[in-house]
Amino acid sequence: MTVSTRQATATTNPLAPLAPEEIRRTTEILRAERQIDQGIRFVTVALHEPAKSEVLAHGRGEGPAPDREAFAVLYDRGHQQTIEAVVSLSEGAVVSWEVLDDVQPSVMLEEFFSAEEITRSDPRWQEAMRKRGVTDFSLAMIDPWAAGYDIDDPTGRRLLRPLTFVRSREDDNGYARPVEGLVVLLDMDKMEVIDVRDHGVVPLPPKAGNYTPELMFDDDNRPGFERLRDDLKPLEITQPEGPSFTVDGHAVSWQKWRLRVGYTPREGLVLHQVGYEDRGRLRPVLYRASLSEMYIPYGDPAPTHRIKNVFDEGEYGVGVLLNPLTLGCDCLGEIFYFDVTTNDQEGRPVTIPNAVCMHEEDYGISWKHTDFRTEKAEVRRSRRLVISCIATVGNYEYGFFWYLYTDGTIQFEVKLTGVLSTGALVDGEEPRHGVVVAPGLYGPHHQHFFNVRLDMQVDGERNSVYEVDAAAVPPGPDNPYGNAWVTKKTPLSRESEARRLIDPLVARVWYVVNPNEVNELGQPTGYKLMPGENVLPLQQEGSQAFARAQFAYKHLWVTRYDPTERYAAGDYPNQHGSPGGLLEYQKADRPLENEDLVVWYSFGAHHVVRPEDWPVMPVTHIGFSLKPVGFFDGNPALDLPRSPACHAGDGQAAHGDGHPVPTQEVTE
Repeated sequence: MTVSTRQATATTNPLAPLAPEEIRRTTEILRAERQIDQGIRFVTVALHEPAKSEVLAHGRGEGPAPDREAFAVLYDRGHQQTIEAVVSLSEGAVVSWEVLDDVQPSVMLEEFFSAEEITRSDPRWQEAMRKRGVTDFSLAMIDPWAAGYDIDDPTGRRLLRPLTFVRSREDDNGYARPVEGLVVLLDMDKMEVIDVRDHGVVPLPPKAGNYTPELMFDDDNRPGFERLRDDLKPLEITQPEGPSFTVDGHAVSWQKWRLRVGYTPREGLVLHQVGYEDRGRLRPVLYRASLSEMYIPYGDPAPTHRIKNVFDEGEYGVGVLLNPLTLGCDCLGEIFYFDVTTNDQEGRPVTIPNAVCMHEEDYGISWKHTDFRTEKAEVRRSRRLVISCIATVGNYEYGFFWYLYTDGTIQFEVKLTGVLSTGALVDGEEPRHGVVVAPGLYGPHHQHFFNVRLDMQVDGERNSVYEVDAAAVPPGPDNPYGNAWVTKKTPLSRESEARRLIDPLVARVWYVVNPNEVNELGQPTGYKLMPGENVLPLQQEGSQAFARAQFAYKHLWVTRYDPTERYAAGDYPNQHGSPGGLLEYQKADRPLENEDLVVWYSFGAHHVVRPEDWPVMPVTHIGFSLKPVGFFDGNPALDLPRSPACHAGDGQAAHGDGHPVPTQEVTE
């Protein structure tokens, strides 16, 4: 069973994403007031979020509802200018119109699709394909990679740098046959090819790499794969009484959690006003949480691969690439779907149905103890609320999952899957900067970096951040037996001090506390950020990563809240050659203690390709957690109800099926 929503037309909260009619009206107002012609394209239209102070005051009943506004990014092809406009939907007027020079907005979907035809029609590209034995150009698959930044590129032009692959038939996995060494440069304003560089012919790999049942068994992809498995019995997940959550527009209540589900075309899924109801009081934890940037640098200096340095959010936009999700495929159980609405380049609303999935999952035991003296056991099962979406960015799929747990924990996880962006080599050759996955085919080394922006609001808007390490006490009177250790809490007092690295050897975590609120033990209430698996970029000074993605070179950043500081790599990383974003934000070196703070966490997935990653990659998981530390007076999951099967009788522990565990006699 599934419960599905279609986006509400009535706005009930100032943080609700723009509805389709609001996007349409934004376009109408802009066209009427600014005489926009067909040369001006609508890149993104999204909610212009009102000031935090206005939202919070309105939520407390202390102020009027903020004006409803839209923020539009436009691109004027004729004048090669980016425009930012704010439109008041309440007043029906353009509030601001700012022309920006020397910045490029993200690649538009219409450019994605036109890049393929522009490339195919170029005689130089066609000649390069003939050299590789390809004469049916309709089989070419063109991936429009962002141009990145290269000092040899022509300035003042809107660029794409597509790569070519070859299909053998419709629905064939084109990444099995990359056209190695062929790099094209496009001007998307003039819709023409600027340059075609052929660095030498490498034979197309001989084998297909298909993964659909209709094709894979014909291609002899892997020995032993003769048919699909038939030994999996049905796995049913049912909730006869329905889900435990309730939804009102974009507001969600689940257990003691309260939050709002939001969306932007750039960030995709956004969580607003995440709080926990504790003894009749709603206690805020996060004002806003979102993915602020993704960056994927490749570690292969070959011409076809060194150009792969993409900001999937700032150069493309994760939100416009979300999948419409399918019940029983992407999500399992009692599902609630949120539609989202973005825009096309004419400024018309485009709805992605079922883009955000929400459901509950059993998550094993929350806590358990057996009193071996009385043989009485108490156990509670954990459950989590899952809010997720999946974006297809060219060859890769990224699943973004927020989890809320019954013990007050918040977790963010990225699930990486999809198909490798491959390279070709002479059969039998070993690549130095990658791993062979099929004859004549290899996957280059690369990394994926993510940054999540956490607008913290732990028990209020004034927070402080401490770095907490475990440290052994030096031998001596304070440690006479050599076993003593302590935790060292170091305040991050200014922004210049708040660029930190993980250190698992000292169990490093970061506490975000409210120095103005204490629990019943007199401790400041707080949450701690617990790192998961992580790495640093291996690209050195002089590389694109070092020049453009400084946010990835530190794991934790803390800034004073500024509503204009939203993205870890800056507003417009496309074709930009300097590290905007966090490095710029922190130049003011603002004080951080007992202030309105934003915590930015960067984490990376290190991908040394395996043969098992071909032809489609099993999911890799990476992320972090926020866990309460002193936020509660004790275990917040203590009041979870017993599961009937866990308590079969007084004085008896029970199996999961309700049968008592045999008692064992203890002998001396």
